[in-house]
Amino acid sequence: MNEMVKEFMDDGAERMDKAVIAVNNEFNTVRTGRAAPALLDRISVDYYGTRTPLRQLANVSAPEARLLVVTPYDKSALKEIEHAIMESELGLNPSNDGSLIRLAIPELTEERRRELVKVVRGLAEDGRVAVRNVRRHVLHDIKELQKEGEISEDELRRTEQELQKITDGHTRKIDEMLKRKEAEILEV
Repeated sequence: MNEMVKEFMDDGAERMDKAVIAVNNEFNTVRTGRAAPALLDRISVDYYGTRTPLRQLANVSAPEARLLVVTPYDKSALKEIEHAIMESELGLNPSNDGSLIRLAIPELTEERRRELVKVVRGLAEDGRVAVRNVRRHVLHDIKELQKEGEISEDELRRTEQELQKITDGHTRKIDEMLKRKEAEILEV
């Protein structure tokens, strides 16, 4: 295989890996009925006029299966953190005791479970689209090499097939993660 083609393929595989990791991280922020600190990863707080990720302002722990505890590093940010959690789409009601915030994770209703399954399916589709976009970009670069006479048409075809195998493997990983997440959400 041509050195430049190999470079493009390796770069594409690496970017596809990153897309799969990003989907997994997004899945971790979707509520499943169990308390997980990752649920609050998407929340950002207005801290002295700057949008700051909650993780940079507080420690988030899950001491029990249905409870999250948010302990701010700066107690003066407690009200802003509480407000950001209430404004989020998580549907959690924070309980502020003056030094930390407790978040009781309620049981999910059947309707809410179905909504969350739709959300994770959308996240998975976004991931598959990202993987296919990487494939398209790599394929474009390789076709440019073929146009410039760097590689033969046969090598282009073999590379396309190899790239498709890599793409299929990454979309399969996303589909497997989706199945696990759906089962986790629908588990009563």
